[in-house]
Amino acid sequence: MPAVGTPPSTAHSFNAEVDGLSNPSPNFGERKGGVTPGMVVIHYTAMRSADAACRTLCNPDTEVSSHYLIAEDGRVMSLVAEKMRAWHAGAGRWGDVSDVNSHSIGIELANDGFSPFSHKQMDALEYLIEGVCARWNISRHRVIGHSDLAPGRKIDPGPRFDWQRLVRRGMAVWPEVAQAEPKAFHKAACAFGYSPDVDDATRLAAFRLRFRFGYDGPLDAVDAGMAVDLAERFGIET
Repeated sequence: MPAVGTPPSTAHSFNAEVDGLSNPSPNFGERKGGVTPGMVVIHYTAMRSADAACRTLCNPDTEVSSHYLIAEDGRVMSLVAEKMRAWHAGAGRWGDVSDVNSHSIGIELANDGFSPFSHKQMDALEYLIEGVCARWNISRHRVIGHSDLAPGRKIDPGPRFDWQRLVRRGMAVWPEVAQAEPKAFHKAACAFGYSPDVDDATRLAAFRLRFRFGYDGPLDAVDAGMAVDLAERFGIET
């Protein structure tokens, strides 16, 4: 079973429901309300190694887990079956979903939060996303980062994560660079999915971490234009 080693270059990724779990975690439960996964959440571990992260995610005392963990060398470890509710997202929301754990597949990337992600690791991530989205009919605009659903509380997968690579592979979305009245930003960002329950500065910081990293000026027409474009094309009401 392909849970260890670089994923093969086949058209479909493995399915833990069928292939079994390489590193079973006890930290899971039923998805509440009988829902099925409708989004993918990407994390980094902020730990020294993938093995250390795996021990944490499989330790019943920690009460945390994810469905998958990808090591720096591209090894994929399956921890929780996709049909079950892993404990990876914590408090937060995306659009009208507040119980993100019940509605998502969680993928942890072994990374200290400061280092670049390796090509093998990104290859494995793309391989997983392709299979997960196909199995559960997840739209690519529902592939998000932990920082998107938990603004101000989480920053992973962080500034070193290559969102543009996923966009080029058709596995995530990116806004058109346009301009709009700055006052339109927060309504549009919330329509795309960002929480209305945080203050405006926190929401703007989370948006820029994902889509405009490195820019720290005041809210401007570009921020607003990008948010409006995302809301119009991928908003929660579309």
